[in-house]
Amino acid sequence: MKTISGFDFLAQKSNELIQGCITEAHDGTRLFTPDGIASYNALWVRDFAYMVEYGGDFLEDRNIEEAIAFIIKGCRADGWMPDRIYADGMAVYAAGEIGTPVGLANLDNTPFLVFIVYFYLNRIHSAKARSLFQHWESFLNRGMDIIPLSESGLVYNNPQAPHSPYGFTDTICKTGELFMESLLYWRSCQFLSKLYARFGNIKATIKFNVRSKKIEKNIFKLYNAEKKAFLAATHDCNQIDIWGNAYLLYIGFPAKKVWLELVSFLHDNYDCYCYKGQIRHLLQGEYWDRLLIDVPREEYQNGAYWATATGWVVWCLAQTDGRLAAKTVNDVISSFAEDGIYECLNVNYAKLDSFVVSAVNVYGAINRLLNHEANRSLIQAIKEI
Repeated sequence: MKTISGFDFLAQKSNELIQGCITEAHDGTRLFTPDGIASYNALWVRDFAYMVEYGGDFLEDRNIEEAIAFIIKGCRADGWMPDRIYADGMAVYAAGEIGTPVGLANLDNTPFLVFIVYFYLNRIHSAKARSLFQHWESFLNRGMDIIPLSESGLVYNNPQAPHSPYGFTDTICKTGELFMESLLYWRSCQFLSKLYARFGNIKATIKFNVRSKKIEKNIFKLYNAEKKAFLAATHDCNQIDIWGNAYLLYIGFPAKKVWLELVSFLHDNYDCYCYKGQIRHLLQGEYWDRLLIDVPREEYQNGAYWATATGWVVWCLAQTDGRLAAKTVNDVISSFAEDGIYECLNVNYAKLDSFVVSAVNVYGAINRLLNHEANRSLIQAIKEI
């Protein structure tokens, strides 16, 4: 397939940022920090999971394996996995500064570790993969079991004692049954059931299949038929979750009966959540109903625009409108080249330059599209810009 200059730029920047974000732990393990100049001294599990899934082309197997082992060493006595782990081996389980957590431990820590393990074990030969999974699976199992679920099987956040939720909304107090967090849990159940089936544990395969099926049945409690989109939570922050709706479609969650409505919603409301090819959590003019810490409106997770979710949205748009998808790709690449690759931005606002996931998530999603024959219209539209 003929390459395109914009895609080459994404690949180059993704590789540069991944290589630039490496810092060494006390034992020599290479840790991958959120920014491409390694100004942090810790590996955030979800950021690294995105690097492995979307930018795995630029990572070496041994570095992924050693990072997984380093993360697992930080498992808490009750089974909770780290939100992040520092170069000295100290594990932190909730968002916020050390000693002043933002809510209880993040609800997505173990699901993102499952993603890393799944994508890594699919890269290596079967005998080694079996041995590693046998060593790691009990930690993953315990980490999944401790995440609070409602009777409906959805991830649940107690309004009186809330956890910090999905890490890219870790300052937001979403409570009740949660949407994005349940998608992450569903996907990790799917991955674990596949790994257990691959390595011959039928009982565990069934366990995680049952959990994923329960989510598939009950996720529609969060669907607003009038607005034709899913809401972020059933209690606090009962608002349309742009990222979550795009992510559901991107990961292939079985929602056939509302698939076209979701795609149409993202297409029709495009100008209300997209700026410079980057994506707001909520529709323009809306702000989260409840926060865990103060976040000014139009900044960070309360109104700024992020490239983290751009690739998911581009994939969704490409299903029906290749030209709008291509425009989004062109816009985000232009912003990266002209403004910088920030964690998030807005008019007269930008936060944390050289943010790895911003580049990597776009690269990975576009790579998926460009290697799928069904999306030739998108490929052509990109080439014409």
